Amino acid sequence: MNPLRWSFRVNFFLGFLICTGLLAFALYAQYVLMMDPCPLCILQRVVFSTLGLLFLIGGLQAPRGGGRAVYAALIVLVALVGIAIASRHLWIQSLPADQVPSCGAPLGYLLETRAGNGGLIGVLLKVLSGSGECARVDPILGVSMPAWSLLWYVLLAGLAIVAARRPKGLMK
Repeated sequence: MNPLRWSFRVNFFLGFLICTGLLAFALYAQYVLMMDPCPLCILQRVVFSTLGLLFLIGGLQAPRGGGRAVYAALIVLVALVGIAIASRHLWIQSLPADQVPSCGAPLGYLLETRAGNGGLIGVLLKVLSGSGECARVDPILGVSMPAWSLLWYVLLAGLAIVAARRPKGLMK
């Protein structure tokens, strides 16, 4: 069974299952391993949820021709957002202790107050600036959570590209 020969639909359902599994592990890490997510972790979960939804819709629709490229482009675009967030998170984790931003307000509070009336954009900018809890490194198999996220964003974008670029003789 060569995964490169799987149909577009199978590849997209696989992408959906991977995203679902990653989100399930994030909840396991939060509630069983007691690894509280920082605001950047929560944003990364939103990106994985969006990717999963795109993979599911694409798998259910299974378009032909240009529609496949549209789904792949959307997934790559969302994955690039995830890559940017994970990269920012890794950068914050790499800072020396004296340069780490101070801990900010919880995400729930920021959403309730809309970050000083700056609206959702203000909340997003505040979250992306990072905070002290984002600098904490809790390794999983020796690798930090944002590094795993970064790897999975790249792999999921690659899966979408492979699924959309299948040779015409293999279209199903």
